[in-house]
Amino acid sequence: MDAPGDPEGSRAPGGDDPTESAREAPNRLSREQIFALISAASINLGSMMYYSILGPFFPKEAEKKGASNTVIGMIFGCYALFELLASLLFGKYLVHIGAKFMFVAGMFVSGGVTVLFGVLDQVPEGPIYIALCFLVRIIDAISFAAAITASSSILTKTFPNNVATVLGSLEIFSGLGLVLGPPLGGFLYQSFGYEVPFISLGCIILLMVPLNMYILPNYESDPSEHSFWKLISLPKVALISFVINSLSACFGFLDPTLSLFVLKKFNLPAGYVGLVFLGLALSYAISSPLFGLLSDKMPHLRKWFLVFGNLITAGCYMLLGPVPVLPIKSQLWLLVLVLVINGVSAGMSVIPTFPEILSCAYENGFEEGLSTLALVSGLFGAMWSVGAFVGPTLGGLLYEKIGFEWAAAVQGLWALTSGLVMGLFYLLEYSRRRRRSKLQNTLGTEEERSTLLPDENQP
Repeated sequence: MDAPGDPEGSRAPGGDDPTESAREAPNRLSREQIFALISAASINLGSMMYYSILGPFFPKEAEKKGASNTVIGMIFGCYALFELLASLLFGKYLVHIGAKFMFVAGMFVSGGVTVLFGVLDQVPEGPIYIALCFLVRIIDAISFAAAITASSSILTKTFPNNVATVLGSLEIFSGLGLVLGPPLGGFLYQSFGYEVPFISLGCIILLMVPLNMYILPNYESDPSEHSFWKLISLPKVALISFVINSLSACFGFLDPTLSLFVLKKFNLPAGYVGLVFLGLALSYAISSPLFGLLSDKMPHLRKWFLVFGNLITAGCYMLLGPVPVLPIKSQLWLLVLVLVINGVSAGMSVIPTFPEILSCAYENGFEEGLSTLALVSGLFGAMWSVGAFVGPTLGGLLYEKIGFEWAAAVQGLWALTSGLVMGLFYLLEYSRRRRRSKLQNTLGTEEERSTLLPDENQP
């Protein structure tokens, strides 16, 4: 690993020489690296707890206030829509605003509106309640987009040669947030009512603000001439973006639908519904560091992770209901097992996407520095948000129209399509490289012959 203060890595993150990187890596982390990890861990934990805390009880509360399943799905989905727009904006202007300021300000605003979300049960039911739900979610989405974009950029800058390993390791905290959010939120809701889960979490996030103001490294960089359009117009980046869409849509689909399905199908109380989410979150948190390490040490495996991770995810969603055409009865143990496998396949697919995009950007002339890292971070956040908007919105609608079993199968088709398309692209890429290699060998042989022939004709 390069020193955190070094703006240029010795090679592109996620490059193809992991042995050199491992040889150069120090045995101990520097102070800046440790502080960057702590800051990123705090935002990963807080954001995922807030993201997941709604699942066990908010759909039920929103129904009481007159919101339909479609509207509930849109309340979940609007978060992702505005996170999409904010990620693109903040990714473009991060170097102008300042990564540290963007991180701290985003965290402060997010903590405040999380507390506000906890008092929405005092609002009259109907349009006013629904409108305020949308407003608070939108502000929270913008603030968290600022913090996450800044966090990813700082991390990638601090660990230029171990991007996937670091991001994968930090998914432990994302997974921990997903693990703690549903059961903790469900039990606090069951014991103390609607307000306590949000006020408690909001206060925890606000307490993290002064800590991060003190410890977070501050990096500066010159603005880049490149744009999101140039980045996403690269074919490989565009297809990886589609993969990110499908994976985030699969996660988002479960938010407004799974708790309602479990409540209806298995008659579990709200507190225990949160425990069902543990299978997905825990397996994702445990598997992500492993796939991150493998992605950095053996970059050639990334393509296989992307393809097979999507195909396994597609199979999981076919079995989640399961889809009625299969002769399998819906059972709670089977649902939890499928969620566990889905968590592993999600880690397999998600973790390699960031270093793959970054490597592709460097290969196509993007300069190494904070500006490019901000573009990649913003693009990743934006593409994740596209799926996170479509997943719950379409999921809520399909749940109403065709039921959970068929809705999950439709969602699985998205992951199946992205996996097959990505696999086809890698096959074509491999074929092109082989043809190019053969052509270069042929030209080299002809040049050698042309240089030898005059000598052979001399007496």
